[in-house]
Amino acid sequence: MNLEPARTAVVVVDMQNGFCHPDGALYAPGSEAVIGPIASLLERAHDAGVTVLYTRDVHPPEQFEDAHYYDEFEQWGEHVLEGSWEAEIVEELPAESADHVVEKHTYDAFYETELEGWLNARGINDLVICGTLANVCVLHTGGSAGLRDFRPIMLEDCIGAIEDDHREYSLEHADWLFGEVAESDDLEFEAD
Repeated sequence: MNLEPARTAVVVVDMQNGFCHPDGALYAPGSEAVIGPIASLLERAHDAGVTVLYTRDVHPPEQFEDAHYYDEFEQWGEHVLEGSWEAEIVEELPAESADHVVEKHTYDAFYETELEGWLNARGINDLVICGTLANVCVLHTGGSAGLRDFRPIMLEDCIGAIEDDHREYSLEHADWLFGEVAESDDLEFEAD
């Protein structure tokens, strides 16, 4: 699969200490396991001049105090609080100065963020999506991208999950409804 660097972005979803480090409140070994493959992908993307952006799930401590129904702290407990070590991107995947970081407060990186406008302003259509968790933020961000007429390409070997079944379901769902599934080795970044 060849992708044109100028029209492509690698979207690294929530590779943060809270999810990927053993001391994180919502640590999943499957999230930690994809750090290496994502680092290799990012090296290739940077070398080819592909845009790289990170999402950071960040919650102000009071975010859900007045919630009518949607309350992630009730579902997951407090996690990735604003300004905390948990909210930081893992040190193995340092954002370069040219990379863009999107802070989000829900599972969907497009919801009430600048992401859609930022991508459109740069003429980016193809989104290579990796990160964690497969059936939560990765799935919701990928689905939202597809609904906005971006081309989401979900990278099977670069998506973390709590359970392997969660990843399998999420990728089948994405492939069926709104995107494509590939392995990182299947990708080439070359201008036409």
